[in-house]
Amino acid sequence: MQRTFRPLNIFDHSRDSIGMTYVYPVVSRRSGGISIGINLNPNNACNWRCIYCQVPELKRGAAPTIDLVKLETELRTFLHQILHSNFIQENVSLEARTVNDIALSGNGEPTSAREFKEVIDLIGRVKKDLNLPTELKLVLITNGSLIDRLGVQDGLRQMARLNGEIWFKLDSATRKGRRSINNTQISLEQINNNLQLAASLCPTWLQTCIFQIDGIPPTEIESSAYIEFIEVLLQKKVPLKGVMLYGLARLSMQPEAPRLKNIPQEWMESFGNRIRILGLPVKIDP
Repeated sequence: MQRTFRPLNIFDHSRDSIGMTYVYPVVSRRSGGISIGINLNPNNACNWRCIYCQVPELKRGAAPTIDLVKLETELRTFLHQILHSNFIQENVSLEARTVNDIALSGNGEPTSAREFKEVIDLIGRVKKDLNLPTELKLVLITNGSLIDRLGVQDGLRQMARLNGEIWFKLDSATRKGRRSINNTQISLEQINNNLQLAASLCPTWLQTCIFQIDGIPPTEIESSAYIEFIEVLLQKKVPLKGVMLYGLARLSMQPEAPRLKNIPQEWMESFGNRIRILGLPVKIDP
């Protein structure tokens, strides 16, 4: 019996939309089209707990053991469907019918998978076997906290060879902000070190979620700390590609959800201009 799919849109990033364990398609605001997601955390486990996270029943932990054979079978099967069926025409609106990337994201921190390097090798093998365009990006969406692991670094080097790109989370440059937004104790020094390492291995963007908590946007203390962090990176000549600022497109599944609200676009644009003045490109998705 043929499976019925839900039409894809930016408001629904369900990981089970095509009934697979690891592979799922979404329409991504930030990539500007279809993103083929790879979920290495089907156990809903992450080492952080961001209050805007859309993962239901999120728990602390790491990715489970990855069934590499199953992942490769799913990726090959779905890519064949994309290439040789009417899946896109039947499930995606006309303006979003471009496959822009394969993205390691999902329901937790993807670099927590011990098989991370093997997963990158697997993706490269599938891209080559299916003769996919070399310009098809491979994106890692990460909180950056585990980039000091040697296996992760090996994977990032391989990503760079596959037209890869890192989207490195930085939601706050203050310890208080990271505790309240991401529920992590990671220091700014560790973030700085990991970010410099990431950018030295693979093209890297900062990605920052901005929103109101209890009707209050980020304070000037928060904003100034963020700008100062960027200034230090530029002084050190860290080769950042730019900054992605984005708002809340989907409902948080965390207890703080009722307290969160999108920020006015004027605020976002103003903050983006403060970053642009420093010389970095800024992409904004309110």
